[in-house]
Amino acid sequence: MVSEGEPVSLVKVVYLLVLSAVWGMQFWVTFVAGFVLIRGVPRHTFGLVQSKLFPFYVHIVMCFSFLNLAVYAAYHPRELLSYTESIQIALFFITLIVSALNARWFSPATTKAMFKMQAIEREHGLGGEIGLSSKIEGYKQLQEKDPKYKALRKNFMRYHGISALCNLVTLLCNGANLVFTALLLPTI
Repeated sequence: MVSEGEPVSLVKVVYLLVLSAVWGMQFWVTFVAGFVLIRGVPRHTFGLVQSKLFPFYVHIVMCFSFLNLAVYAAYHPRELLSYTESIQIALFFITLIVSALNARWFSPATTKAMFKMQAIEREHGLGGEIGLSSKIEGYKQLQEKDPKYKALRKNFMRYHGISALCNLVTLLCNGANLVFTALLLPTI
């Protein structure tokens, strides 16, 4: 007969620490770090920093998602899942799959396209300005003049958009799991 085991206190603490740590990291990276950085360093420096940090970030999200799913599933047998527990399992699974796709394909494709774009931009004296609105005309003119750059930019925007969407999906899933977990706490 299937029965639901009660996790020891250490497992509960680790589960909550991992879930809150990954959500906090996601919140920081998504809503704070990038916006602060783009306003403070040249565009190409911003891209370089992102290219170094983002692979670690997406892999940490993926690993923590796996840990959360494994721990949660171990203490919630499928046969005994309530509706909300089923939703939580599904959200952890979605987070794992989406973060794995981002780590394996979308994020590396974004970085590859970015570096190719930056090489062309450097040839035209672009990329050293701070902020997104500086020299915007130069980038528009480059797109109009250079079909290769225009195609690279389109490719970059596609993969960057998909990667950003993946990040947002995992952030929302982990946030929802935090809400479910908080609502199930007997006391605070």
